[in-house]
Amino acid sequence: MQYSQKVLDHFMHPHNVGKMENPDAVATEGSPSCGDQVTVYLKIDKDSQVIEDISFLSYGCASNIATASIITDLAKGKSLEEAKKITYADAMEALDGLPPVKVHCSVLAADTLQTAISNYEIEHGLKEVPNFGKDTILAELKKIIYPQVGQDIVTLKMVKYVGFSDGEVLIDLNMLSFDSWRDNVVEEIHEHLEKYPEVKKIKVNLP
Repeated sequence: MQYSQKVLDHFMHPHNVGKMENPDAVATEGSPSCGDQVTVYLKIDKDSQVIEDISFLSYGCASNIATASIITDLAKGKSLEEAKKITYADAMEALDGLPPVKVHCSVLAADTLQTAISNYEIEHGLKEVPNFGKDTILAELKKIIYPQVGQDIVTLKMVKYVGFSDGEVLIDLNMLSFDSWRDNVVEEIHEHLEKYPEVKKIKVNLP
């Protein structure tokens, strides 16, 4: 697998790595059982709302470590409003790209940063706890990357239907039986949605 020199540099010598003592916000996304996990810690100036310090812990491959490293670089010194605009595409660009099968690592790093910011804002009364619904499900599905081409399954029109009722999520996917990535995508869907207490059951229909 071909990695850019920047990916290798951040993998071999990651920036801002380590557990932070007394952080103002923290978030963990992913799961070691699925192969990748990232925790992001934030120290935020209450007056200026600037991220004064940021660090991370990572469990996973070279891309996972490198993208978490670059995300922390991109966010450090930024205001919360500026940091909320940081996307996985920014991380990939800063690293001179990633192989398609590793794009999900940049999504995980960016998602963890955004969750940490959201946790801070909720705790400090800067935003309300969002209601869980179909919009939440779609937002999570947009974070699921189809490994063969490195784009999310919503953009690729693989999601035909999304429903939510009485704690049950129903998703219809347009993925053929011979698609070697079907199991991977379904597993990712469960991982992204099972973290929500409102979700009691997930049903994914496939052709």
